[in-house]
Amino acid sequence: MPSTIDLRRRIRSVKNIQQITKAMKMVAAAKLRRAQERMLAARPYSAALREVLASVAMRVDVSQHPLLTPRETESKILLVVITADRGLCGAFNANVIRAAQNEIAQHGWTNVEILPIGRKAMDFFKRRPYPVRRQAAHVFQALSLETAHEIAQSLIEDYLAGTFDAVYVIYNEFKSIIAQRVTLQRLLPLDRPAEQPPEAMIEYLYEPSPERILNDLLPKHIEFQLYRMLLESIAAEHGARMTAMEAATKNATEVIAHLTLTYNRIRQASITKEIIEIVSGAAAAAQ
Repeated sequence: MPSTIDLRRRIRSVKNIQQITKAMKMVAAAKLRRAQERMLAARPYSAALREVLASVAMRVDVSQHPLLTPRETESKILLVVITADRGLCGAFNANVIRAAQNEIAQHGWTNVEILPIGRKAMDFFKRRPYPVRRQAAHVFQALSLETAHEIAQSLIEDYLAGTFDAVYVIYNEFKSIIAQRVTLQRLLPLDRPAEQPPEAMIEYLYEPSPERILNDLLPKHIEFQLYRMLLESIAAEHGARMTAMEAATKNATEVIAHLTLTYNRIRQASITKEIIEIVSGAAAAAQ
């Protein structure tokens, strides 16, 4: 049975940990709010870009466009795995990494390279028998549209050069503060824009030509899709960390209550024992 000194030390230690988890929960909540604001701010642009792409695609022949035409076979795959740079966010990172391995096995991708975004993905895959194309471990330290542009431009160049037949991205999609969903999405080639009904089409005069506009918009669309995925992952990470720290704080409260109860019982038993010894000694002296 532990001594009262050991129990007091453990209670003090758990209380210190509880203060840390409370602070981390508050920090995660503040970061989550900012991440959600960035996500909401990006949605109108994303929706407008899709509408413009669909409108332009109706006026040009997209059947042979290299960014919209799937290859006959997907023999060379690039899988972009997006995780966080840090832990203490529950199964957030483990779920993505496990899902990435499962997708590789289920699709039978034998010629696959990994592009890890986030330190956790980088640390995992560089110790596994997967070829890692390059590392992007510090993307989330100062995420901007320019960062997404650099990564997307590199992916487009590799795809057009025939280095890869397809580029897939796996990441945590933000659903709510307490829920994230691991999502696999093909980034290249793009799915063809949904066709608009003829009666919904409005005649526009394009300057320059619709073909030129489409060629300029498609890379921007790819860039923004990647940026959206990164924003989703950041929001999901902060939501997962907030939930994990809240659970840790609650568990610490339960541990403190249990240790305090044990401490009081031991202390009460010790006091009772001392009283019995005093009474017994007094009775013996009286005799």
